[in-house]
Amino acid sequence: MVLLKRGKEIYVHMSVKVNITDEKLAKLKAIMEINKKKPGPLMPTLHEAQKIFGCIPIEIQKVIAKELNESIAKINGVVTFYGNFSVEPKGENVINVCLGTACYVRGSQGVLDAFQDELRIHSGQTTEDGKFTLQSTRCIGACGLAPIFTVNDTVYGNASVSKAKEVLSTLR
Repeated sequence: MVLLKRGKEIYVHMSVKVNITDEKLAKLKAIMEINKKKPGPLMPTLHEAQKIFGCIPIEIQKVIAKELNESIAKINGVVTFYGNFSVEPKGENVINVCLGTACYVRGSQGVLDAFQDELRIHSGQTTEDGKFTLQSTRCIGACGLAPIFTVNDTVYGNASVSKAKEVLSTLR
């Protein structure tokens, strides 16, 4: 359990457990056997691990390090460097709020704050029920629609606090 303070409010965040089964591990190991025969097996292996487990926690990083004969430091460095990899499971709905310059000057911080208040989590966290993950990003590439946020593959342009609340209410 992690306690986070924002203003006068304290948010409680429970870590979500990753379901690591023998079947999933066997699938990953089979993929690694194929990838080891090709140059540069790390990235394809990490992508597959993310698909299989929904994230790449330290336990899975250790398995990958051993199988690919790499250091755990290297594996963890790659996993934590690239934004498409996650060490914790993501929610059913992943919300990204753009904080790039165009979006930020047009009020995206207020949109992010609204999501944080409504979901009672901070950027980078997942709700306890696993329904929502909230993230911030630097640019989504739709600056003409600023400010924007996305929910899964849907882009919401000209975003506002009320639009954020409306989208959340339809997803709940």
